[in-house]
Amino acid sequence: MENKIFFWNSSVNEIVMGYKESKEAYQCTFCESKFEKGRIFTMNDTLYDAFGAVNQHCKAEHGFTADYLLNQEPSILGISEIQQQILKLMSEGRDDKTIANIVGIAPSTVRNHRFKLREKEKQAKLFLALMQSLEDKTSRSINQSDAGVIEEIHQSATMIDDRYNITDDEREKVIKAYMNVNGALIQFPAKEKKKIIILREIMKNFKPNLDYQEREVNRILERIYNDYATLRRALIEYGFFDRSDDCSVYRVKD
Repeated sequence: MENKIFFWNSSVNEIVMGYKESKEAYQCTFCESKFEKGRIFTMNDTLYDAFGAVNQHCKAEHGFTADYLLNQEPSILGISEIQQQILKLMSEGRDDKTIANIVGIAPSTVRNHRFKLREKEKQAKLFLALMQSLEDKTSRSINQSDAGVIEEIHQSATMIDDRYNITDDEREKVIKAYMNVNGALIQFPAKEKKKIIILREIMKNFKPNLDYQEREVNRILERIYNDYATLRRALIEYGFFDRSDDCSVYRVKD
């Protein structure tokens, strides 16, 4: 699975633009594809420098940033499912009456959601300013607890709660207790937090942006644990995998 630390360490502007710039390269915020400065890249029979290439890559692979973000779990965005649906329709240029008809609500309810989202935007600006100021004052990031660094949640998590309050020290201890040196699972833990740690570790065996047939998923998981069906179900339940309607194709969720 892709390293989401890179994404979460991006600034708001870097997320909106879709890339980060360093002295040596431009790098996609979403998938970490890198385009070194000084090189020429060919895309669709057209030549681009690194800046042009990263912009073309972002458009081709991820679309507009708004579209990419609106396809994430609403819990990650801090909005409800209906607000996500309304924002998607707004991004398509639909007016309030059309949105109301599609969603099945009154136009006044759409306006009410506009008001709530505007207030949320204002609060978000102040909150970001507060957190940046706090980090500047204390020289300590909010995820640096006395018990260790709190790890990032995978973006496709179906529900965000205390189960994901995991430090790097906790992760190392759980992996050491439940997996052997070859990466095989000794026992699948019963506790939710430990399950999440193990499932995240297992996902390192799968590559993003690839389709896996169910038999391939089973083969990979069986090398890790004999009860591969339990692992497969858990990976879907906790939002690590997408599965086709006929249950034959699996894909790592972004």
